[in-house]
Order: sequence, then structure tokens, then C-alpha cells
Amino acid sequence: MRKYNASPFQLPARRPALLGAAAISLAILAGCATTQPTPAPVAAPVAATEAAPGVVEPLADTGAAAASAGSLSLREDAPLRYVVKKGDTLWDIAQHFLRDPWQWPELWYTNSQVRNPHQIYPGDVLTLVSIDGQTRLVSDGPLERLSPRIREEALDASLPAIPIEAIRNFLRGPRLVTLEETKRAPYIVAFVDERLAVGANNDVYVKNLAQPIAYNYAVVRVGEPYRDPETRNLLGYEAIPTGEAELRTPDAPVGVTAVMRVTKSSREVLIADRLLPIEAESFDANFFPHAPLSPVDGRIISVFDGLSQISQYQIVALNRGSEHGVDPGTVLDILQSGRVVPDPYTRKGIALPEQYAGVLMVFKVTPKLSYGLVMNAIRPLHVLDKVAKPSPSSLR
Repeated sequence: MRKYNASPFQLPARRPALLGAAAISLAILAGCATTQPTPAPVAAPVAATEAAPGVVEPLADTGAAAASAGSLSLREDAPLRYVVKKGDTLWDIAQHFLRDPWQWPELWYTNSQVRNPHQIYPGDVLTLVSIDGQTRLVSDGPLERLSPRIREEALDASLPAIPIEAIRNFLRGPRLVTLEETKRAPYIVAFVDERLAVGANNDVYVKNLAQPIAYNYAVVRVGEPYRDPETRNLLGYEAIPTGEAELRTPDAPVGVTAVMRVTKSSREVLIADRLLPIEAESFDANFFPHAPLSPVDGRIISVFDGLSQISQYQIVALNRGSEHGVDPGTVLDILQSGRVVPDPYTRKGIALPEQYAGVLMVFKVTPKLSYGLVMNAIRPLHVLDKVAKPSPSSLR
């Protein structure tokens, strides 16, 4: 039986501890041991040379592994080991091992002797082991064990928690604005060329630029109001990005109509579209999936791009934010609202119970509202479906 050294996994010297937009820190994990016992493998693993990137190998004894997983919802067909492949996310990998992928931080084994042990890279071998009777996942480092050498890694070489590309465009523009912000924002009054709509590489006339004047702006269209469906309180207005523009007449006096050029366009830019300064991307990818500390009782109030039916990797707005205990990385169950059907005998309406329909992870938060990415959907999802603190899969 193979035994681990005091350090169950080693990151090679070729991987400096870099912090980047996609470097995922899974530190401060609940349930991590304060000492470092010597882990024993759950079952005799095959040689690393037999594994190919992305290949999943079944466990020799899935029942014993599930029993030792404690509160973790380990899949019965969980692999003994997995070789990380390019394009994986932490959520993707977690789905190979857990029925509830958001429990990933509890499955991961921390080793305080290794600096930044939670960065995982394509080619790393992940192995299930038993530590103090609990199933944990450790990294054996890269599949190919070569002589020591230095190799530089890109800042985004380690795995992100969720598909960053699914939300990158969303993060480029402001998403929630107040009525006061829209009234103060400059707006397009005409196009240099007489057109009804323009796209990239066209000049526009803009009114009401105020000091200090920025050189780059997000062009947005004020959409529907965000209202709490329960209290009817106004939370703000949706700002739909239509493009980006840069100033062409920087010396124009305040209040004089300025010329700007549309440099990017994601949809048609129209007269009356507003301009807001582009802010530095505030999205922090250094979070890990976790359940909220207190119960959350909210609803989906909008879906990005205004689609009526919601599916995996779509972005939704929730009527709960930091004031309600929600922060980046918060995982919530999505509950399909129960339908009302007529009783076949009494003809009275009967409210059907809510049904578990999927799970989302919050990635951006404001005090009263947050945005989440739908990670999984097993039933059709709609606006006004509920979101709640996740329950174990065994209780659904």
C-alpha cells in the first residue's frame, strides 16, 4: 500500500505563486485538519502513466469511499484519480467526485507545509485518499515527473472556479443603475452620419459630459426596473450594454456637445443611449463555492438578455445581496415555483409543491441585489423561481 510523505502533494518549482484573475484560492476550508496525518489511499491506484488527461477511472470500492465521506455527498461512481485537462473548471472536476459540486472545498485536503497548495493546473493528478477515516482529495502534482527545471506559467494557468468566459462580457458593463445616475449620465443626441443606428467605428454626438471627463465610456440602454417581487421596492434599473466609446474632442467645454467614436458594439447603438465611465473590472475570481451562513429566501427577478426560459450558464439577477448574507461564491438551490392546478372534483385551485430545479453560484454582489451563474439545471427555470440555502442531495 502506497504511503504519502508528510507532504501529500508537492507543487513543482516551475509554478510560482501567482495571483491572477483566474487563480483560485481554496484556503480557509471548513473541516480541514489542523495537523497533517499520513493519508492512506482509498484503494490501490493505478500507475500515473496509465492515466490520460480527462480520463475518469472507477473506484475499486465505491461503497467504502462513500461511507468514509462523512457529510460529503460523494458519487458512487467517483473516480479513484483524475488527470486535470485544459478547459476544466473546479466545478467541472467536483462533479466527477461529488453529487453536490459546491462541497468541493470540504473534499479538498489542505497541507500547510506547501505554499498555495490550492492552485490546480492541467496535467495535475488528483487522487482520492482516506485521512482519519474521511475521504479527501489530494494533488500528486503533474502527470509527467521530469528532472527539476523552471518553467513560467501564465497568470491564468490555474483553474477557475466557474467558466470565466460565460461572464466576462457581462462584467464589462455596469449592470445596475439608479434613477439619479441615469438622469446625470451623458447621452447620444445624434450621429455624425445621418443614420438610425450605428455600430463600431462610427462617430456620435454626446451631450452633458461633466467634469472630470473620462476618455472611455460604456454605452448602455436603460432597461426595465428591478423591483423586489415581494415588497415591490425599486432596487434600480437594468443597464444593458450596447457598446463602448472614446472621446474624440477632449478640449470641448463643459456642456458643449462632444464627438465620440463607438469603438465596440455588442448590439445597435441608438440615439438616447446613455454613457457611463468604464470602471475597473471589480470581479474577483479568488472565491470558493460555499453555502450561506444563514437561510436565504429570494427569487430570480431577471435574466440577462431578457430570455423567458433559463438554462445552464445563463446569468440571473436575484433580489438578495450583501445585506442578506450573500457574497461572491455563495451557492443557492433554485426551486421551481409550484403551479396551481384545479382540483378535478372541487374545482378549487391546488398549489403544487416547489421542486428542486438546479443550482447557481453568485459572482457579483450589491447591497440589495446580486448576480449568479446557473451551474446546473435539471428542469426549466423561469423568472420568479425561488432561490434558497442548498440542502444535501440526499434530502431532495
